[in-house]
Amino acid sequence: METATPMSYAYMGRTFSEDSTTSAFSDCNSDRSGEFSTTSSQNRLLLLSCSSENSDDFIRQLVSDLESSSIDLQRQAAMQIRLLAKNKEENRLKIARAGAVKPLISLVQSADPQLQEFGVTAILNLSLCEENKDLIAGSGAIKPLIRALRAGNPTSKENAACALLRLSQVEENKLAIGRSGAIQPLVDLLENGGTRGKKDASTALFSLCSVKENKIRAVQSGIMKPLVELMADLGSGMVDKAAFVVSVLVSVPEGKTGLVEEGGIPVLVEIVEVGTQRQKEIAAGILLQICEDSVTYRKMVGREGAIPPLVALSQSGTTRAKQKAEALINLLRQPRSGNNNGARASDVSD
Repeated sequence: METATPMSYAYMGRTFSEDSTTSAFSDCNSDRSGEFSTTSSQNRLLLLSCSSENSDDFIRQLVSDLESSSIDLQRQAAMQIRLLAKNKEENRLKIARAGAVKPLISLVQSADPQLQEFGVTAILNLSLCEENKDLIAGSGAIKPLIRALRAGNPTSKENAACALLRLSQVEENKLAIGRSGAIQPLVDLLENGGTRGKKDASTALFSLCSVKENKIRAVQSGIMKPLVELMADLGSGMVDKAAFVVSVLVSVPEGKTGLVEEGGIPVLVEIVEVGTQRQKEIAAGILLQICEDSVTYRKMVGREGAIPPLVALSQSGTTRAKQKAEALINLLRQPRSGNNNGARASDVSD
């Protein structure tokens, strides 16, 4: 994710940060449907047309065709715009400036599944250009994209999630996207989508849930159940992604409660014991967050046998993992009086 802000949280006056989230998430870049062969003669002709002196006229004609009364002509124009915007920044700017955004948004609302898919994916590809994001959001794309996310075909859902992610990288759009109803269908995609759908949903939710209001919405939408299930499946390829989303959500009380209610503590302890080095670090950080203000949760973590794998992590993990493991061990070994006086900021080094 290009512009994700590294997570951080405070404990005992010190700040722990995560700067490795970028590699955990899918890129949500241009569409990856594989429909367009880069060697096909049709594509070569299309790209040649757009690189010629008449490229502006060619793009304007495509934009005009988007508003044709012929569905076939609309479909062809949307497919060509989708392809032109797939990899080339200059084309994304030209297409947006030629007025394509509003007619593409109309296609996103089409009852024709393929036409909707092409419209959604063209919007996604245009949204990869930073200059286009405000135009797309300001033209009313958010709610139609959410409807496609809720009721479109699998590709439309995945690409709508990616488009919403891209729009959410403009900070002002995060609340608008959450308030427009995106969180529940993203949680549904996370739970019921295919492999790519789960990855795209987790990436979008990670971005949107940097805002407190969206964190609460996500928890209320039942996000913790699929996240815990994904973390528990160590072979899913989703452990890191799910855990990073959890680590954002447990910064609010509702997130801590939801995680514990869905059986997250034993899953996290198992990850500390048998996960990869990065997974162990993330899991230790989450456990530290949920335990810092709750004696009850500390007891639950202790009963799951967390201290031996935490001791091992404190001796052999990364620098950050050692810090988190040591801080959590100190917390778990405190007298269970509900205060944090047994641990000192000096116990944790930067």
